Amino acid sequence: MSALVIGLGNPGEEYAATRHNVGQMVVDELARRGSASLSVHKKTRTRTATVRLAGMPVVLGVPMSYMNISGGPVSSLAKYHSVEPDAVIVVHDELDIPFGSLRLKRGGGAGGHNGLKDVTKALGTPDYVRVRVGIGRPPGRMDPAAYVLKPFASTERKELPVLIDEAADAVEAILTDGLESAQQRFHTRQ
Repeated sequence: MSALVIGLGNPGEEYAATRHNVGQMVVDELARRGSASLSVHKKTRTRTATVRLAGMPVVLGVPMSYMNISGGPVSSLAKYHSVEPDAVIVVHDELDIPFGSLRLKRGGGAGGHNGLKDVTKALGTPDYVRVRVGIGRPPGRMDPAAYVLKPFASTERKELPVLIDEAADAVEAILTDGLESAQQRFHTRQ
């Protein structure tokens, strides 16, 4: 397998439309583009599908665990498909980026994102690609932990399909043209 694309989030209907689940929304869009639907893979505790994106076979995955303990399922899926950490792309929400913006990078710290901390620990390295989907900072003194578990505001919901589409385009650009080229393309759009 050439690559593994993971969408982070929380399981269950009550979290499906929240900011924390934007990574899963992007993977769902990639599955749609690949004419596939995610199905349960019990051995790895993920919902997964193999699709062709950018002309290559790609495994899509969504952990069935909560965000903060998603590393085990990610690592299990990577091992099951013999995908090295440097071929893993993790799509996740990012508080420190304004809503509607994307940032792409390889490696680095978790920046307080417990899902990334757990993935890094389970993979044994931070050297995987991250597609950071901007959700912005919480208003006023709202606790960030509460903010990420809230649904998008009505104004954001109008723009959300475009953001999900762009993040899916960014994943495909990474697969086709490499990270650096994708960064140049998507970072200049902001």
